[in-house]
Amino acid sequence: MRNDLVKLSWRRALIGVAAAGLISAFLTVGGAARAEEAAAATEKTADQMHSEILDAEVFPSASKCMSCHEEIYKEWASSNHAYASISPMFHKFEQTINSIAPTINTFCVRCHAAVGTTMGEPREMPVWERSQVSREGVTCITCHRVNEAYYKVNASRNILPGKIFEPVYGPIGGDGVAEVVKNKDGYKVATNENERGNQIHTEGKIFPQISKSEFCVSCHQVAVNLGIKLEVVWDQYRGSPALAEGISCQDCHMGKEPGVPSGYKTGPVAVVNGQAINENRVHHDHSFPGPGYPTAHPGIFPHNPKAERWTMDQWLLFNYRQPWGDSEWEDKVEEGEIAAPEFPEVWSDRFDREEAREIINENIEGIERKRELRRAVMENGSHVDGPFFDGEPRIGRDLDFTYVMHNTNNGHNLPSGSLGAQPEVWLNVALIDPDGKNVWESGYVDSVGDMADNHSQDVLTGKVPYDDQLVNLQTKFLTTNVKGTDREMYLPVNVDIDQLPFLRPPAQPTTVLNHPPFVRMEARSIPPLGKRDANYSVPGELLTKPGRYKLAFRVRSRAEPIYFMTFVGATNDMKRSMNEWMLDYHAYQVEFEVKG
Repeated sequence: MRNDLVKLSWRRALIGVAAAGLISAFLTVGGAARAEEAAAATEKTADQMHSEILDAEVFPSASKCMSCHEEIYKEWASSNHAYASISPMFHKFEQTINSIAPTINTFCVRCHAAVGTTMGEPREMPVWERSQVSREGVTCITCHRVNEAYYKVNASRNILPGKIFEPVYGPIGGDGVAEVVKNKDGYKVATNENERGNQIHTEGKIFPQISKSEFCVSCHQVAVNLGIKLEVVWDQYRGSPALAEGISCQDCHMGKEPGVPSGYKTGPVAVVNGQAINENRVHHDHSFPGPGYPTAHPGIFPHNPKAERWTMDQWLLFNYRQPWGDSEWEDKVEEGEIAAPEFPEVWSDRFDREEAREIINENIEGIERKRELRRAVMENGSHVDGPFFDGEPRIGRDLDFTYVMHNTNNGHNLPSGSLGAQPEVWLNVALIDPDGKNVWESGYVDSVGDMADNHSQDVLTGKVPYDDQLVNLQTKFLTTNVKGTDREMYLPVNVDIDQLPFLRPPAQPTTVLNHPPFVRMEARSIPPLGKRDANYSVPGELLTKPGRYKLAFRVRSRAEPIYFMTFVGATNDMKRSMNEWMLDYHAYQVEFEVKG
C-alpha cells in the first residue's frame, strides 16, 4: 500500500511538472489570459487523471469483479444497492434538502455514494461526472473491503483502498482464491501488475460481522439531528421475533426465497476462465429483494459493462420510449416510409442505435426480473383475509365490510425502508354492481397517480373527491408550523417557521415542553406479525338493484409519492416511470348476493 501511495505522489509530481511547462509556453506565445486558460485546462486534466488513478487502481469497479463473479454481478446490477448513487430521485431529493437546509451537507451521499465520498468527490458533483465506481453506489468494495466491526448508525464506513490484488473480506474465507493463486498459470490469472492474465484479488479473509444484521445497521438505521429517525428498520428488527429466533437480515434478503428465511442457494464461489471454484459453496443472492425499483434511463441502469461505451449524458439523449434501434422501424426510416427524426449527433448512426436498443432491451429484462422479486418479497411478507360482511347485504342498506391485512414478516414493519415516510403501501377496493358498473371505490388515484388524500393537488382544487375511507400504511412527517398547528409535510422540515431553517432539535425534552416535538413521524405501518383491520362502508343509496355484486381488491406499492417527486423537481419521465413500475399484488375479487 505504501508503494502505491509513493507511485501516486510521483504521478502527481509529474502532472505538476507538465502543467508548469504548458503554462510557460502559453505565457511566451499569448500572455496572461491564455495562461489562465491553460492553467484551468491543466487543472482539469490533473483532476481527471487523479480520478482515473483512484478509480482504476485504488478503488476497483464492480465490472472488474464480474470477470470471475458474473452471476453475483448480474444479481447486484439491478439491485437497490447498485441503484443507490445513480438514482435520479435520490439526487433530486438530496439537492432539495441541501438547498432548504445546507447544514445537511454530505449526510446522504456518504451512504449512497460511499466510495465516491471516500475518494473525496464533492457532495454536489453531478452523477455523470463521478467516477464509475462511485456511480455504482453500494458496490462490491463497499462491503467487501471493510474489515472493522462497526456498531454505529448513520454510515461513514471505512472502505479500505487498494488495487484489485489486495485482499477482500467475506463470511467464509479464501480457500477458493488460494487454490487459484497457487495454480495461477493454469487458471491464467494475474496476481500483480507484471503478470499477464485476468487480474484478481490474491486473498480472501473472514470478516465475521458481514454475515450479521449489525453489518447492515450503519446505512439502514438513520437518525437526524432533529431527534427523528428516517431509516427505522433496525429499531423494528431489534424488537422483533426474528431477532429472538436468530434470523438475520441476510437470511431473508440474500436467501433462496425473497423475504423468507428458507436457507441459501448453492453454487460456485467464482468461475475463473471457465473453471468453477468450490461448486457447492453457499451462494448469497446479491439481488437484495425489496420494494424499491428504478426510474432511471434504462441505458444507464441496470449497470451493464456493454453500456459503458457511451457516457451518461450521451445515453440521456437516446429516446428509449421511441422505437430507435428497432430493426423493422429502422428499415422503414431508411426506406423513407417513416420520416426520420432529427437524431442527436451521437446517435446519428443506425448501427449505434441498434446496439443501444439491444442493451436497453437487456436492461429492461433485468428490471422485469426485479419486479418479480419485488412481488415475491411483498407477497411473502403479507397476507389478506376478507371481506367479512357486517350483516346481510340488502338494497338501500349501508354495506359494511372489513378486510384484515396481516404482516407475516417477523423481522420488521410493513412497510419499512427508505426515508420512513416515502414507501407507499395502500389498499384499493372497488364495488361493481350487477351491470358491471363501478359504483364505489376507495384507494383510487388522481390524475397524476397520487392517492386522494391531503397531498393530492386534484383534491385540493376540487377535481377529485377526498377519499375519507383510504387505508394507507405510509408513515407521515408531521411538523408544527408558525401558528402552532400540526401539518403533514413532504420533508421533516418546518419551513413555515423559517424560509432557510437551521435544523436542530428542541433544547428541552418533550415532557418539559408539554407538547410533541416540532418535527416528528406518525407511523401507520403494521408491526412484525401484526395485523390491521380495514373497515369500509358503502352508502346504501349506491345499492339500487338486487343481484350479484363484486368486490375487487388489491394492495398497491410505490417507492415514492408523486407529490413528493413534484416537490423536489422530478421530471415528467421520472414520474411516469414511477407509476409504470408500481406494483399491484394480492389482487382478487369475490362475488356476493345483494337481496331486495
